[in-house]
Amino acid sequence: MRSKEKKTVEIVVFLHVSLNKYGLLGKNLAHSFSKDFFTQLFEEKNLSAEYDLIELDSSKNLTAFLKEKITVYRGLNVTVPYKEQVMPLLDDIDDEALMIGAVNTIKVNESGRTVGYNTDAFGFHQSIKPFLTSHHHRALILGTGGAAKAVAYILEKIGLEVFYISRNPGGTKTFGYGEINKNMIDSCKLIVNCTPVGMYPHVNKTITFPHHYLTNHHLVIDLIYNPEETLFLQKSAEQGSIVLNGKSMLHQQALKSWKLWSM
Repeated sequence: MRSKEKKTVEIVVFLHVSLNKYGLLGKNLAHSFSKDFFTQLFEEKNLSAEYDLIELDSSKNLTAFLKEKITVYRGLNVTVPYKEQVMPLLDDIDDEALMIGAVNTIKVNESGRTVGYNTDAFGFHQSIKPFLTSHHHRALILGTGGAAKAVAYILEKIGLEVFYISRNPGGTKTFGYGEINKNMIDSCKLIVNCTPVGMYPHVNKTITFPHHYLTNHHLVIDLIYNPEETLFLQKSAEQGSIVLNGKSMLHQQALKSWKLWSM
C-alpha cells in the first residue's frame, strides 16, 4: 500500500513538471518574438514547457484572465498596453517595480499568489552599457508609458537628466512633439523612442521628429525590435548617429524573467 501511494505521488509530480506553462499578456502580439525566444530556451535546457501568446483586447478581459486562468501559468510577461494596468490586479509587487510604476513580469507561486516585477529596467541597462559615452548627460524619451518609465528609472539612476516628449505635454520636463527644437536635441545626446510607432505591421509609420538636428555624437535607441530597423532609426542613422534597436533589451529582460520564474 505504501509503495503504491509513493508511485502515485511520483506520477502527479511528473505531470505537474511536464505541463509548465508561461506566456505573454498583451493586446496585439503579431510582432512578438517572445514565443520563439522561450521555445528555443526551453529546448536548449531540455525542459518540457510551453509559452503562449495571450491576446486580450481590453482591461476587462485582463482582469478576468488574472482571476480565472492565472493558476494555469507559472510565469507571465506583460507588454503594451497592460504594464501599468496590471499592477492593482496583483497580490504583491517588487519594490523596484513599484518605484518604476510598471510591471512586465509576473511570477505565480504554487499557491497561485502573483508577484509583479520589472525586468525591462535591467534589460535596458544591460543593452546600453557598451554605448554610453561622456557625451551623454541628458536624455530625451519619446513616450510616457510603462516602457518609458523603466527607461527613465535606469537613466536617472546612472545620473542622466531626463526629459519627455508626449502627446499630452505638461510639467517642467514634458513637452509636445511640436516643441522639439535644435537646442533640445543639442543638449540631449541620448534619444529613446518608447512608443510603438513603426512597429510591425505598421512599418511605414514613424514619429514626427527633426532628425536633421542629430549628429554623430547622438545615440538614438528605438525599443522596437520588429522590424530590426524602424524608419525612425533609418533616418537617425542617415545623420551619422549611433542607432540601437530593442532586441538586446528583449533578450536581457527575458533571461531575467526566466531567472525570477526559476527561483
